[in-house]
Amino acid sequence: MNGVLPAVLHATRIGRRVIVPRGNGAEAALVASADVRVADSLLEVCAYLADRADLPRAQAGAIPAIAPAEQPDLADVRGQLQARRALEIAAAGSHNLLFVGIPGAGKTMLASRLPGILPPLEEHEALELAAIRSIAGQRNDVSSWKVRAYRHPHHTASAIALVGGGSIPRPGEISLAHHGVLFLDELPEFDRRVLETLREPLESGRISISRAARQAEFPARFQLIGAMNPCPCGYAGDPGGRCRCTPDAIARYRARISGPLLDRIDLKLDVPRVNPAELRDAEGGECSATVRARVIAARARQVQRAGKPNAWLGNREVERDCALDAGAKKLLDRAVERLALSARAYHRTLRVARTIADLAQVPRIDAGHLSEAIQYRRFEAG
Repeated sequence: MNGVLPAVLHATRIGRRVIVPRGNGAEAALVASADVRVADSLLEVCAYLADRADLPRAQAGAIPAIAPAEQPDLADVRGQLQARRALEIAAAGSHNLLFVGIPGAGKTMLASRLPGILPPLEEHEALELAAIRSIAGQRNDVSSWKVRAYRHPHHTASAIALVGGGSIPRPGEISLAHHGVLFLDELPEFDRRVLETLREPLESGRISISRAARQAEFPARFQLIGAMNPCPCGYAGDPGGRCRCTPDAIARYRARISGPLLDRIDLKLDVPRVNPAELRDAEGGECSATVRARVIAARARQVQRAGKPNAWLGNREVERDCALDAGAKKLLDRAVERLALSARAYHRTLRVARTIADLAQVPRIDAGHLSEAIQYRRFEAG
């Protein structure tokens, strides 16, 4: 029985008792407020409805309070202090992030460590994600109940696979990444038309799919993490001088990602080659648990202030929560002029600065927070 969780949630809202097959009992019992019974046959259901027999309540498995310990640890990453910092900011504010660097610099490794530093899902978020998985015909693993999704589709994925669709509309990768992470490696290798379908859900947090016979809307409030090489061969800017790509070839390669899509990515930075001394460092950097504690504290400040992460603040909320002093205003004005920032980029820069201030546990954005946020807008597409 696919889609059992949405049915249970609907029945709970209208005050109805739910009977499901025994095989769906553990999944249905994830809705703690529901009175869910399990049965092995229609005869058992009829006997129960006629008050001739009772049906047992569905039992959920043990739900862990924190993310599983086997998640990749940030301590495994050597060097890359700026990239680690950007990853922490992205995690704290749920910001979109793009890593640009040569092959082997650690882009994919960094992205895979993001789930381990994200805050756990709230109960309502976990239920929403579980309902989406149920509609998609996927089983919900109770052991990862509070763990945010991490989806990593291949660059050959179609638009339907990414955003959803089909004759009977089903959720795509962006909905399966709801309240979690969508990682797109080798970003320019995705079909440009496929990437363009991300623009609307990145703004609205949902995707509408229209077919001749029906229309469906799925939530898609995901965090986009991208990774790409700087040029077709992958080595532009590398000190080894291996790149032989022409400026036109590099421009065409980067232009595979449209300006409007790049404008929706809050943090963009180069990931350089790690030097041998850093690779030999036995201690490495901070572990995921240490970084995660700071991220959770910063996210708590955001939820207390606005009820949501900074990345999802509306423009009026940005004006309310991201006030600047005179010096910071002048700095932002100069950045808008020199970097030709759009109105969208202007507000996204302020949201990132607000997150940096939250990580520093200070109530007001200063010039230092703002200048750090501005530096993540320097990457240009072609």
